[in-house]
Amino acid sequence: MTEKPSSIIMVWSASARNETPICFSKNSPPFNYNHTVASTYYSAVFTGLGLSSNLFAFVVLVKAFHRSQSPSHTSFLIFLSSLVVTDFMGLLVTGSIVLSFRTTHFDWHDLDPQCHFCNFMGVSMVFYGLCPLLLGAAMAMERFAGIHRPFALSANMSKSRALSTVLAVWVFAGCVGLLPLTGLGSYHLQQPGSWCFFNISSQPLDMTFCLVFCLVGLLSLAASFLLNTVSVVTLLRICCGQGDMQRQRNLELEMMGQLVLIMIIASICWCPLLVSIAQTVLSGKHLQIVDLLLWIRFATCNQILDPWVYILFRCSIFKCIFPVGKERPRGSMRSLYPTSMASRRRRAQDSTAVEAVRGEGAPCLADQPTPQTC
Repeated sequence: MTEKPSSIIMVWSASARNETPICFSKNSPPFNYNHTVASTYYSAVFTGLGLSSNLFAFVVLVKAFHRSQSPSHTSFLIFLSSLVVTDFMGLLVTGSIVLSFRTTHFDWHDLDPQCHFCNFMGVSMVFYGLCPLLLGAAMAMERFAGIHRPFALSANMSKSRALSTVLAVWVFAGCVGLLPLTGLGSYHLQQPGSWCFFNISSQPLDMTFCLVFCLVGLLSLAASFLLNTVSVVTLLRICCGQGDMQRQRNLELEMMGQLVLIMIIASICWCPLLVSIAQTVLSGKHLQIVDLLLWIRFATCNQILDPWVYILFRCSIFKCIFPVGKERPRGSMRSLYPTSMASRRRRAQDSTAVEAVRGEGAPCLADQPTPQTC
């Protein structure tokens, strides 16, 4: 009688130890997958190209940041640098895990029996996936304010405010990534066993997190599209209008062009994954692993293409490709501030009137019918 409770405890503890962790409950290794040399080279080239591109873009951005004298351009460079750093870290974290699996073929059960490593990669996939979309929306809001209320932006948009906005984006994306660890959804090992992602199913908790992830991404893209469209229309109306107010517009056009290209690339890379996840959980169907891997690779291309937007689409690059003379046509200058040219013209008229009152210049002959200055 005294040994029966102890035996029950031993059986219960053994069953608890043999219980399958949640990250292996849907897909349990080993998977029937052929680890080819080409797949390892593909992952290595993909990751190396992305890391080198983002590193080169970061060096270019730092040099441009030191040369920048415009507050709006400085804040825009802070957002771009944050985007490049986020893409670099995302490729470094996720790419190193995938490459380690491709080269060593480690067993997830032995390496990560408590699913800590799998959860870390799942959080990283969500965090580094949402950050570029949220930062694109934040840059669109900054440019919208810079074009429609330039004086208010120059007074309020300091470096610290731009850094605070970037930090808020990172915190929000991190909170979304941590939701499955609190019970809203769950992270699972995905085939072919080289990566972890949240479970895409029609179960209530899993479906809720899938819809939250898709809605955050799609709303960020929609906000970027709406704000950028209004900004482009306003900027073209100012630059191509018939007004007399003029200023150098190259910087505004450069920033707006880069932002539109970032939005287009993000939309092409992320919309297939976001739409397919939403359709799958709402319809109750099962997402094929081949389709999921294809859309994930599409989304990863965003981290590689983003830095080349700033590397290639700059005014200095266009000047090297299409050199122009020292004389600039007057038609290429427009003003975003309608009071600048008027105040400059008033100052010129005032200085002319002062010179005339002081009698500067030689007087003309008295018998001339009209008073002039020789």
